[in-house]
Amino acid sequence: MGFIRGVLALLGRLMIATIFLVSAVGKVPTFAGVVEGMKAKGMQMEGFPLTEVLLAGAIGFMILGGISVAIGFKARLGAFLLLVFLAAATYYYHDFWNLPAEARQEQLIQFMKNLALGGAMVFIVAVGAGPGSIDASIRRRRELAADADEAASPGHTAA
Repeated sequence: MGFIRGVLALLGRLMIATIFLVSAVGKVPTFAGVVEGMKAKGMQMEGFPLTEVLLAGAIGFMILGGISVAIGFKARLGAFLLLVFLAAATYYYHDFWNLPAEARQEQLIQFMKNLALGGAMVFIVAVGAGPGSIDASIRRRRELAADADEAASPGHTAA
C-alpha cells in the first residue's frame, strides 16, 4: 500500500507542476510580447525595467516551484513560490470584477482555476509533498539515523 501511495502522490505532484512548467517555458520565446501585455495592464515604472524583472521573477518562481513540487524536494518552499505567483497573476490578469458582463465569464473561470491551484499549494505548504518524494526520503533517513543513535547510546536498554 505504501508503494501505491507514493506513486499516486508523485503522479499528483507531476500533474500539478506541469501547468506551471509548461507556462514558464512558453513565456520564454514570447517574452517581449508578454512584457507588452503586462505594460498594457499598468505594470511599468518609468526608467526602470519593472515588467521585465517581474516577468523574469515569475518565470523563475514557476520553474523553481514547479520542479520542487514535482520531485518533492523542499516542496513546501516550492509550493509557496507558486502560491505567490498565483496570487499576483490572478489579481492582475483574471480581474473579472473589473470587466463588463459579457467578458466576465472567461476570466471568472480562469480565476477559479487559479483559486483551485492555490488551494493545492496551500495544502502542500501545510502537509508537505507526501510519500514518494525526496523530502519524505530524507525524513525517513533522519528518523532511522536517530533511532540507530538512540539504540547505540550507552545505558540504552531494549524493551
